Amino acid sequence: MRFEPYKRTPGCSVEACLEVIGGKWKGVILHHLLGGTRRFGELRRLLPAVTQRMLTTQLRELEADGVITRTVYAEVPPRVEYSLTQLGYILEPIIELMRGWGDTYLERHPALLESDRGAASLERTWASSRDDVERGAESARDRRTAGSPISAQPEVSAR
Repeated sequence: MRFEPYKRTPGCSVEACLEVIGGKWKGVILHHLLGGTRRFGELRRLLPAVTQRMLTTQLRELEADGVITRTVYAEVPPRVEYSLTQLGYILEPIIELMRGWGDTYLERHPALLESDRGAASLERTWASSRDDVERGAESARDRRTAGSPISAQPEVSAR
């Protein structure tokens, strides 16, 4: 999902953000990584509806954009872990707002939970990811603010 270079037009910053975190699975991947480092297999289990190829593609794009890091260990079998970068942790408030909005939307549209998407699977995934995010939030804040050259608070410009 790569486009031509950004032109200086109104909305350009929003376009840049959506270019990085847009896509069906990127927001969900980032949400799961807020809880800490995950192995590829863990992400596969947390996202049962995504194909291996699509997950790999989305992870590679996030890595290329500097939002996550990929660590490969020279072991047999190979172990690959993914974690958020300092830049990635800046997205935490956005991801949490998206989760809150999604919760509200699903409360107002309960038929979506009863669809063929599998309500039980969704509930297990949400409960697991919420617990992980809550456990990892404190240590994540410590990691992203320790000597960070990147501000944890995005700059807001007055218009």
